[in-house]
Parts: sequence; C-alpha cells; structure tokens
Amino acid sequence: MTSFVTRRAALKAAGIGTAAAAASTLAAPAIAQDTVSWRMQSLWDGGTTPQKFEERFVKRVAELTGGRFKIELFSAGQILPANQMFDAVRGGAFQMMKTFDGYEAGKIPALAFTSTVPFGFPESDQYEAWFYELGGIDLARQAYGQAGLFYIAPTVYGPEPMHSKFPIRKIADWNGKKGRFVGLASTVMGALGVSVVPLPTGEVYSALDKGLIDFADRGDLTANFEAGLAEVAKHIVMPGVHQPTTATSYVANRAAYEKLSAENKAALAVAAREVSAALRQHILVADGKAIEGYKAKGVEIVSLDPADVQQGRVKAREAWVTATKNEALATKVLDSQVAFMKQLGLLA
Repeated sequence: MTSFVTRRAALKAAGIGTAAAAASTLAAPAIAQDTVSWRMQSLWDGGTTPQKFEERFVKRVAELTGGRFKIELFSAGQILPANQMFDAVRGGAFQMMKTFDGYEAGKIPALAFTSTVPFGFPESDQYEAWFYELGGIDLARQAYGQAGLFYIAPTVYGPEPMHSKFPIRKIADWNGKKGRFVGLASTVMGALGVSVVPLPTGEVYSALDKGLIDFADRGDLTANFEAGLAEVAKHIVMPGVHQPTTATSYVANRAAYEKLSAENKAALAVAAREVSAALRQHILVADGKAIEGYKAKGVEIVSLDPADVQQGRVKAREAWVTATKNEALATKVLDSQVAFMKQLGLLA
C-alpha cells in the first residue's frame, strides 16, 4: 500500500510540475499579435455539467492569452450531428471538437485505446499518467495525424456504471444477456458472453424500460440518475469494468493548430490539463450524492470481487489484441499500455 501511494503521489507531482511550468511561460509578457477566433463543438448538451466544464475551458484559454485567443463554444449538434464532427474538423468547417476517440476506432484502430480500456486501468491517475508520462499523448497525435487532425490533450476521469434489470454478483452472471455497449467495450463484453446491442445514448432508457436489453452502459452516475434510469434498472455495478476510467479529448484541425503562436498552443494545453483535474474532482463528489439518490429509490449498488475482475482482465486482454486489427500503431499503443499495467501489477 505504501509503495502504491508513493507512486501515485509522484505521478501527481509530475503532472503539477508540467502544468505549472507551462503556466509560468504564459505569465511572461506576451508579444503583440492579432486575435485568433476558433469555433468548437462539444459532445455535450447545453446546460449539462460536462458542457459547463467546456465553458470553463474556453474561458481559461481566453484568460491565459489576455483575450487574444477566443473560442466560440457550441453544444452537441448545434453546428452538425456529433457523428459528423470528425470529418467537419478535418475539412476545416470549424477548428476544434471535444470528442470520444472510440467513436472513430473503426477508421483508426489505435483510438480504441485512447478513450477507455475495458478491464484496464482502474484509477484515472494511472490512465492519465500513461498519457502524460509514458508517451500516450504522442501516440494519440500520431493516430489523429493520419487524418490531418491534431490531438491536444485528454480529459481523464473515473468509471461509468452498468445499469441492470437483473442482479449481477459476478462476471459470469451476464453471460447470454443483452447489453448496450459501444466502442472497445462492445468487443470486450461480446468476448465475455454478452449479446451486444449498439444503441444511441438517448435510447437506453426506453430499451431498458421495454426489456429490449437487460443491462447497459450510458453515462456517469449523475447524468443517468437525471435521465431516470433508477426507475427502469434496479441494480448498478460500480465501478463498471467496461469503462473503469474514461478519456474524452480536445482535437483540432492540424493546419489551424500549426498556425497558432507558441503562447496559444500552451494555453490550450494548460487549460485542458486544468479542466481534466477539475471535472474529475467534481465527479468524485457528485457520484457520492448520486449513489444516495439511487439508494433512496431502491436501487442496489454492487462492486465486483477484485479477483473476479482480475480474471476478467486476463480474458479481456485477448479482446484488446483483436481490437488492434493487427495495425502497427494500434499494436504499439496497446503494448505500451500493457507494459504499464504489468508495472502496476494489474497484469502478470
């Protein structure tokens, strides 16, 4: 326990030092320059908690640049449907998006591993350390670079729950059940006996209510509570092993990014790192309140046995390899993550 705590502290200290150094650079007198105006569309609906943190992001970029770098923020679907953002930013219709890399894993296999790793890193600090200390950001940039895009930084936070209509005590309990999962989780859960039903987020409530699926991934505890899932699924597995840690990402049109000054590039990096920590801390507090709300409505909260999860991780590793599609960069990303998991004692 002592060595693990020390390692976590060291990783956090390294992250703080990096952000502080960049902030110090931004604090220096800036060279006069023209104002830069970008447009950015996010994943989130207007008024939701994560969208409020995107508002904090664009405000912070403006603050760090003395108002010379302005980003006009749009919520999900305001400019165009979320599934069209990748090609729109690539083509320069607008300069930046907040996205979930797993959505594009069909085009770029490496992105399956830069959004979440089912049965992977159980703590967000571990996943964030892979990005910042072990070259994960550089690998993500290589992946997006293939499409003329530039990966700026991740927003890393904790697990999402599984909502179930039936009691789950162990991984074997979901064998043969119908479940809604997306991205890499679809591959892994399918390999563990789930009949995967891909559905848009907005259809999860009705699918559970009508019995079209038995259990589901949807979003964070608070968002799912607000969406009414406590009424249609009386069992929760938390943390959900399908998504033990999560990363969304800031991605820009590469040509637009390369035109930015060093100051503006640093502002994006610093603001992204600050928002990542702030959102993660907010969710930690919000999850505790949400769990009390679920319990008040008679929902059971279950955590799986660590030994069962460890066995599942070994089986999931085979599905991770399948998801690389034998593509060189995806394999390199996975090998890097597996090496770190071994260092952390998560894999033998």
